[in-house]
Amino acid sequence: MSRATPSTEVISQTVVYVLLASNLRFAEAPGNILLSSRSTNLSRDSVANVSQIVTIDRSLLSEHVGSLAERDLMLVLAGINLVLGR
Repeated sequence: MSRATPSTEVISQTVVYVLLASNLRFAEAPGNILLSSRSTNLSRDSVANVSQIVTIDRSLLSEHVGSLAERDLMLVLAGINLVLGR
């Protein structure tokens, strides 16, 4: 059994998000990924705007609304790497 240190407690209470945009023109920006509504289970096509990364307190989340297939997740992570210059 391990005890959570203050730094791991903070990490476990937060979630890192890439913001989604419904304006599909954002898909033209370097690194951004077009996500179909079919693949995410969202009501409309969206764009993962990889230059808009935020950290949110987990307690602010109210419901699960969609998900990414592993292939899309890998594309988003590659887009983040591109924006970070990695």
